[in-house]
Amino acid sequence: MDALKVNINHALNCIEKDAIDALLPEVLAAQKHLIDGDAAGNDFLGWVDLPENLDKDMLARLKADVKRLQDKSQVMVVVGIGGSYLGARMVIEALQSEFAAMNLGNKPFVVYAGHTLGEDYYGQLLNLLDHVDYTTCVISKSGTTTEPAVAFRIVKAHMEKKYGHEECQKRIVAITDAKRGALHDIATQEGYPMYVIPDNVGGRFSVLTPVGLLPIAMAGYDIDRLIQGARDMRRICIENKTLESNPALMYAAVRNAIYRKGIKVEMLVSCQLNLRYLAEWWKQLYGESEGKNGKGIMPHSITITTDLHSMGQYVQDGERLMMETMLRVSKPNSTVPVPTDERNLDSINYLTCKTLTQINDCAAEGTIAAHNAGGVPVVELTVPMIDEYYIGQIIYFFEFACGVSGYTLGVNPFDQPGVEAYKKNMFHLLGKPGF
Repeated sequence: MDALKVNINHALNCIEKDAIDALLPEVLAAQKHLIDGDAAGNDFLGWVDLPENLDKDMLARLKADVKRLQDKSQVMVVVGIGGSYLGARMVIEALQSEFAAMNLGNKPFVVYAGHTLGEDYYGQLLNLLDHVDYTTCVISKSGTTTEPAVAFRIVKAHMEKKYGHEECQKRIVAITDAKRGALHDIATQEGYPMYVIPDNVGGRFSVLTPVGLLPIAMAGYDIDRLIQGARDMRRICIENKTLESNPALMYAAVRNAIYRKGIKVEMLVSCQLNLRYLAEWWKQLYGESEGKNGKGIMPHSITITTDLHSMGQYVQDGERLMMETMLRVSKPNSTVPVPTDERNLDSINYLTCKTLTQINDCAAEGTIAAHNAGGVPVVELTVPMIDEYYIGQIIYFFEFACGVSGYTLGVNPFDQPGVEAYKKNMFHLLGKPGF
């Protein structure tokens, strides 16, 4: 089985290999905590065994609902924020054409609501929904989180005006708590199909639950392959006990070793534009899991070569406060060579017949060498290709490494007490009772 690999050779300009190896007892202890469920946050470890424990009857029902909803949809609106939408968006945008919106009618095009309060965004969304057939998937554990609650009220009103109440029962699906909460009550009273967000899986770890699986399947992608990739990576992360044989342990160890040397920022560097939402999902996963008690590496992201023409100057010559984790893909899904031009007015005939992947790989190698020489440690993550199977591997790898890294850092990776502070201030300013 081909699997995601970690290469730390270009991090050794910052940290000695012995310092990384010295963390093996700590990351093994963290691995054991995740497996045994005996440390802080252990009531949110349902994701650890999730790829093996997904209910087959639930998956069959989900696929049947997806087929029914696809037949009614040019567009599906996914309403959610944070972990309630980022995982699905990450997978969908990694797999779909950049120009999928131009091809409405093949498979439903997924759009998003509930992740912003920008009024112009909703004005534009409603204008789109006036002109297409659409369905809605609303995702919220409580149903009272402000951004998705507002968005769902807006979308639901539009749907009922367009289709009528009875038809909306066939076009809306809710993913929420099994027994309680505002969205659970709304879905029950309105007669919407419901799927459950497991109590023991936090939002940022929920992409392999119906939260992610239903939108991903709606967009036409193979969730069985996604789950299989996660299942195979789980086996690697659970069974292997050395840094060299376990990419999650190696990644957790090297980033903690570098952090202890004073590095405060980690940039996830992707070499393909379609992975930019992978970076957004990763930023939530690590930022919310580790950024607490005055600790944690700040997650940031760039795309090469795009951002080398903007952020590249700072990375090369700015303050030495960062490491880079570069996600590389061995094999593209397309082949586009550079054509020849006899006049060669642009002076790039030396690139003739080279593919864009060959050029991009040289850009990545050049970037690693330049940034390394500039004092930036670089960790390379390599996957054979981008498809459902390898995205499943990536998801589980980052999740397991996050749990190990958080415990090694000395925090509870599975709570997020800091996210409530802005809400209290916002509720007070809006005049919510009790605030």
